[in-house]
Amino acid sequence: MTEATAAVPSKPPRVIRPTTPRAADGPAPLGSPFRAILRLTLYLGLTVTLIPVQAVAVAIGSGLAERLPVFYHRLCWRILGLQVECRGTMSTARPTLFVSNHSSYADITVLGGLIPGCFVAKAEVAAWPLFGLLAKLQRTVFIDRQRRSTRNQRDDMAKRLEAGQNLILFPEGTSDDGNRLLPFRSALFSTAERRLDSGAALPVQPVSIVYARLNGIPIGRGLRPFFAWYGDMELAGHLWCLAGLGKVTIVVEFHQPVSIDDTGSRKALAEYCQRAVADGMVRAITGRPLAGPAASAEVEVRAQVG
Repeated sequence: MTEATAAVPSKPPRVIRPTTPRAADGPAPLGSPFRAILRLTLYLGLTVTLIPVQAVAVAIGSGLAERLPVFYHRLCWRILGLQVECRGTMSTARPTLFVSNHSSYADITVLGGLIPGCFVAKAEVAAWPLFGLLAKLQRTVFIDRQRRSTRNQRDDMAKRLEAGQNLILFPEGTSDDGNRLLPFRSALFSTAERRLDSGAALPVQPVSIVYARLNGIPIGRGLRPFFAWYGDMELAGHLWCLAGLGKVTIVVEFHQPVSIDDTGSRKALAEYCQRAVADGMVRAITGRPLAGPAASAEVEVRAQVG
């Protein structure tokens, strides 16, 4: 070892874990703690006030059980500083299966304020403090990952659709980092194989959701952990950081609805929806429309990562 080398001790590599998001240029978390306190206080106050109203509406089977969550989520937009920019046309056919990419628990609030319907979520969500209760009150269909339960879960989803209720599904099966799209699990599209009472195929509409701008400035890869919740991130710490941020613009794009009659198979239906969602994500992230083979290749790469 040379003398020069010995004079400069080597440093161990720094390990960065995606737990609590922090600003890239400093040690302190981005955002205002005072804003976070105000927003979370208002959010909890609104939530506690409307929980008994929704519980009664669900218990008596009132139509309010579907309308109130839309109203509630839209109020949450204003409280949390979420500005939702919609593109495309949402399907008005009842029922419709909406399928979307998924990067954050905030997706529920964003889509819940647009789509009157029930979410499909993993079974673990039912046990989460507060959020599990809210999911049950929105009549969420809970599914687990055990293959033996697939048939019962498909039947539960079919009953909701037969009752004319829209379903909102995240076919990636988990949340991602917001910079990529995980493969869509075709097994989750099995309910689309069933016929409606009229004999028609179930409409399926792909939906893209992207957290695009913070205070009007495009959100780059480094800032996406402030919005995407994934891996071993702590929910409470992440929610605190998110609530302290400024105005967040979320781009939601509704793509052309299709059915299994259009694609021919469940697998082809999942692939079509994945491509449509990937296209919408690239448009929202880059701020430009896709055109040409280079853009198509970029979408394909994003869609296959994971």
